[in-house]
Amino acid sequence: MAEKLRESVTFLPLKDMRFVDRPQEGHTWFMSSMYDAHVEGEVQYQHFPSESSKGRVLCVKGRDTHDGSWNYYALAWPETLPANAMLMRGLTFVSYNHYHYDNIWHGLSSVFPFISWHQRNSCRSPDRWVLYHWGELRFKMSPWLNNLMEATFGERPHIEEFDKIEENTPVCFEEAVVMRHNEGGMSRQRRVEAYDLLRCKARNYCNMKLGGEIEEAHGKKRNGIVGLTMFMRRGARSFKNDSAVIEIFQRECNKAEGCSLMVAYSSNLSFCEQVKLMSMTDILVSPHGAQLTNMFLMDRNSSIMEFYPKGWLKNAGVGQYVYRWLASWSGMRYEGAWRDPDGEPCPYPEEDRRCMSIYKSGKIGYNTTLFTEWATNVLQQVQVPAGLALLYSSDQYHSPEII
Repeated sequence: MAEKLRESVTFLPLKDMRFVDRPQEGHTWFMSSMYDAHVEGEVQYQHFPSESSKGRVLCVKGRDTHDGSWNYYALAWPETLPANAMLMRGLTFVSYNHYHYDNIWHGLSSVFPFISWHQRNSCRSPDRWVLYHWGELRFKMSPWLNNLMEATFGERPHIEEFDKIEENTPVCFEEAVVMRHNEGGMSRQRRVEAYDLLRCKARNYCNMKLGGEIEEAHGKKRNGIVGLTMFMRRGARSFKNDSAVIEIFQRECNKAEGCSLMVAYSSNLSFCEQVKLMSMTDILVSPHGAQLTNMFLMDRNSSIMEFYPKGWLKNAGVGQYVYRWLASWSGMRYEGAWRDPDGEPCPYPEEDRRCMSIYKSGKIGYNTTLFTEWATNVLQQVQVPAGLALLYSSDQYHSPEII
C-alpha cells in the first residue's frame, strides 16, 4: 500500500495555462488545484501539512527560470514521499510574485503577507525562502528587501536555489507556508499592525532610538520639528526642474514654525539611511515611484504628497493608486496627488492604451501657485491637535485629489 501511495503522487505544472489570461477571476494559475485557508480579515494562504491538506506535505520539482509550466508541485504523505525525494526540514516560505522581487514595492507586496503570518504564529521565522515569478524560480531579492527581511526575522533570508540537488529530484518540505495573493483579504487593521512591526524592526536594526528623540543631520532634535522631506528621483518620473520645485517647498517651509526641509535622492541612500530619513519625516513629497514604499517607515499619521506625469490618470490602470492604498494600510495621511496636465503629446487618441508607453517614463513639471497653496495647507494640518490628526487618518477621511 505504501508503495502504491508513493507511486500515485502526481506532479502538476506550477503554471496552469488554462488560467493564465484570467488570474484575477477567483482562481489562480499558480498551484491551481489548491485552495487557500481564509479567515475573515486575515491573509489568504496555504499551510502544509494541515487539516485542509489531509496531513500531506508540499513537494516541488524543476528549476526552470524561464517557463513556470516546466516546474511542478504535488502533495504527498510524509511516510510515502515520491521516489528519490529529498525532505527539507524546518519551515519554508514559498512566495509567488506576479511582478519582480528587485522592485522594492513589488517585492514587499509579495513578502508582506508572511510578516502578518509571522505575527499570528508565535513569531516563527523561516529556515528558507522559495521565490517564484510566474512559476519561474528566482534566486534574489533587492538589497533593500533583503535588509528589511533580515531586520524583521533576525537573519538574512536564505533563498533556496536547489543548486546541490539533481534537476529532476523532487524536493518536499517538512512544513511550508504558501502565499499566492499578496495582501489579498487582509483587513486594514491587520495591515497596520504588520507595518508597525516592520517599522519597529527596521528602526531597531538601524540603531535608531526607539521612543526617544532622534538627532537630525543639522543637530536639531526631532521633537518640536516638522520634518518636510522631498524624496526625489532621477530619470523616469522625475521633476523637470528640481531646483524650482525645491524652492517652492523651501519657501513655504520657512514660513511654518519649526519646519525643517530635507532633500534626498533615493538612489544615493543605503537602506539604513532611508530608514533614518523617513524616521525624521512628517511630510513626504515625492513623485510616483518605488521610493514611496519607504513611507511606512515614518511615524503613523505622517503625510504623503504624490506627483504624476501627464497621462497616468486615464492610461495607467488601478496600479497607479498603490501608494494611496499603502498610505491607508500603514496608517499615514494621503494628502492627494498632482497630475501634470502638460507633457509629451501622444499620436493616438487620448485614452488609447498605447499612449502609456509614452507617458510611463514622463517628466513632471510644476505649478507655483498650486504647489504653494497645497504645501501651506498640508503644513497647517500637520500642526493640528492629536485628536484631529486621528480623524484625518481614519477611513472616513479622503483628501481631495489635485488634478
